[in-house]
Amino acid sequence: MLSARNQFPGTVKTVRLGNVMAEVVVQVGGLEFVSAITRTSAESLQLKTGDTVKVVIKSTEVLIDK
Repeated sequence: MLSARNQFPGTVKTVRLGNVMAEVVVQVGGLEFVSAITRTSAESLQLKTGDTVKVVIKSTEVLIDK
């Protein structure tokens, strides 16, 4: 169990593996969340398109500009 309160179930839309990092796009309702994680983490999680995952947002700041 994670302490982060902002957890959203979603579906992996794409996984792009680079040499060191991976870009994972997750569809949550009508929104897309993009996460940059290590390639090692993506491979350990065996992430692939269509997987059901949780997007967890843990941050000390949320900035808004207008």
